[in-house]
Amino acid sequence: MIAGALISARALVRARRRYDLRDRVVLVTGGSRGLGLVMAREFAARGARIVICARDAVELERARAELSDLGADVLAMTADVTVREDVEQLAGAVHSLFGPVDVLVNGAGVIAVGPFDEMTVGDYEQAMKTHFYGPLYTTMAFLPGMRERGHGRIVNISSIGGKVSVPHLLPYCASKFALAGYSEGIRAAVKRDGVYVTTVCPGLMRTGSPRHAEFRGKLEDEYAWFASADSLPGISIDATRAAHMIVDACVHGDAELIMPAAAWVAVKANALAPGMASDVLSLSERFLPQSDISDDEKRPGAEITRQSIPRWLAARDDRAASANNETESEATA
Repeated sequence: MIAGALISARALVRARRRYDLRDRVVLVTGGSRGLGLVMAREFAARGARIVICARDAVELERARAELSDLGADVLAMTADVTVREDVEQLAGAVHSLFGPVDVLVNGAGVIAVGPFDEMTVGDYEQAMKTHFYGPLYTTMAFLPGMRERGHGRIVNISSIGGKVSVPHLLPYCASKFALAGYSEGIRAAVKRDGVYVTTVCPGLMRTGSPRHAEFRGKLEDEYAWFASADSLPGISIDATRAAHMIVDACVHGDAELIMPAAAWVAVKANALAPGMASDVLSLSERFLPQSDISDDEKRPGAEITRQSIPRWLAARDDRAASANNETESEATA
């Protein structure tokens, strides 16, 4: 009875916070491909006007054309969210061409995969610039207008890696932890102004992103474990389903979204028994490729041979990459 009452109360609160996306201006950073592009499709399907930004002009134009063909009112802007001046110019241009931004989605991301001993200070700096300072700059640019108007939504795409630090992904996890903490703090500070901040912590998603990840160490082995895990059924989640859940959480002003179920279980287990979770992760480290300090090369997944990946998993990855604009590009969104 108590559980039913709590569920009903939550449903009522969510219903009251519901945000109509029709004709709202939604800015998605990193919106040229992968999850960013899939989220842009979902927002467009709900009647929003879409702004996507990324660094790669070629990818960006392909994404713009696709969204336009789907009937979306879309604006594509080349910008690097790690550069504050770029973000300020982006904010001015969007306001002039499309109007005030109602929903900000911080989705731009980079991934560096490899052993701890292979990672450089530069890898950590790049991750922090993209996952922490990028959202900081965009929030500083667009949040004041939302507070002044008394409404708005901010969605920060963190990761399960922002809740549980995963071996061979330390720069990524460290920066996603920073984003999760910042995102939760902003929500507490601005909720009273009618602005709701949602922290999203997805697990593995089938977006085709391994092609744009960068790898160190034993390159083929690192790519093989990462790309295989990214495509495993039951462990990874379809990008379209993930985007639907994210947009729904945004619409209802939810504080946090963790998905899929495997990620939720991992986060809760780590919270209940952090020592045990750490021991399990330490054990898993032994089964991952070991350091190869003879070679300090770092290469994108698109340049690495995929012979070690089972064909059926490679085929799933290929389909996701083709569907989500993750192919034929030389830059990271």
